[in-house]
Amino acid sequence: KGIYDEALSSFFRNIDTRSGGDGPDIYKGKICSLKARALLIDMEEGVVNEILQGPLRDVFDSKQLITDVSGSGNNWAVGHKLYGYQYRENIVEKLRKTAEHCDCLQCFFIIHSMGGGTGSGLGTFVLKLLEDEFPEVYRFVTSVYPSGEDDVITSPYNSVLAMKELNEHADCVLPIENESLFDIVNKIHQMINSGKLGSTVKQNSLVTSSAGSAKTVQEKPFDAMNNIVANFSARFEGSLNMDLNEISMNLVPFPRLHYLVSSLTPLYTLADVNVPSRRLDQMFSDAFSRDHQLIQADPKHSLYLACALLVRGNVQVSDLRRNIERLKPSLHFVSWNQEGWKTGLCSVPPVGHSHSLLALANNTCVKPTFIELKDRFMKLYKKKAHLHHYLHIDGMEQSCFSEAISSLSDLIEEYNELDATKGGPRTDPLRLKIAV
Repeated sequence: KGIYDEALSSFFRNIDTRSGGDGPDIYKGKICSLKARALLIDMEEGVVNEILQGPLRDVFDSKQLITDVSGSGNNWAVGHKLYGYQYRENIVEKLRKTAEHCDCLQCFFIIHSMGGGTGSGLGTFVLKLLEDEFPEVYRFVTSVYPSGEDDVITSPYNSVLAMKELNEHADCVLPIENESLFDIVNKIHQMINSGKLGSTVKQNSLVTSSAGSAKTVQEKPFDAMNNIVANFSARFEGSLNMDLNEISMNLVPFPRLHYLVSSLTPLYTLADVNVPSRRLDQMFSDAFSRDHQLIQADPKHSLYLACALLVRGNVQVSDLRRNIERLKPSLHFVSWNQEGWKTGLCSVPPVGHSHSLLALANNTCVKPTFIELKDRFMKLYKKKAHLHHYLHIDGMEQSCFSEAISSLSDLIEEYNELDATKGGPRTDPLRLKIAV
């Protein structure tokens, strides 16, 4: 409608472009010029330049970019120790500027990848910086984990070094696996090619290439994969609204066990594909199936610590309760949190759909991902392969590696201890005996 409202103000500023320089924000009324409340950082300028030449170039504030030329050479130490300290003041200044434009700063979202040097190294440096500068503000991190067939040989080092930082400085982490995204995009292509989705696929949509034909599987469909990651949205009003900080408060019972498995349905919320609308009950079932998860894991057969359901669209609270009761018997919750459900209801559905659902589960099923990462790390580390590339960076010592792997081992052990309680007798907590 072209009106700047509460929902838009969550992630965007509305700037009056008539005055010189920055221009004051306009709080009510017509949209003049939207600028994302975002800071883009990359030590290799190519990706940021691509955004600045693309259709979203006007949405990002050109003063809120930090780039270098050479990249971090797939080396966590270069991103964290070298670029981190070199760009520290610049990053802090730009973060402060962005935060000052907020009336009510709710939390920080960090989106980074774990396999390369900048994403893992500088990404976790920024996370630590946020804790130092804004200790009271929650830090949510979306981390894209590398696949086993990753083209970066040192990605296990980078990921494990980054994991230690995530364990210590993040409030909530949403791990996403490249492999899962790739599988999801492939499934969508198979459905398109088999004609199951109806005949409509928008020309030049994120599912199709610029030629307008469906992409071939050989091409890495990063656009489509990024599109899935970008659809975590919680900015519209609803009858059962949920503050982002409530996710951490309700879903993270122990500080280190803050890794949440996310599943999204429908997967294509941008209506690129003419998917027949799913029935509401079917959608809840989808959210607990492996096909809709952004990490390759099986929460149904693992232990739930807590679960959140964020629903968008014309859905009643009674529908939510009914589906939770229906699904409950098939899910294993820890004995002390059998009612560990958090729900959020938002009346605005995604474009092109009647409703959508995002499920966030704190579940021990993330453990195999961490075990596999540890194994890949140890294969390299036992041989001390590639270590010299890291150790010649100032401030980087071999103890950084041993501390990182021990931090990951401790995390896996904590999940093991919880798993050991699964299937045991459900004991009610002892009540206080009051002497009369």
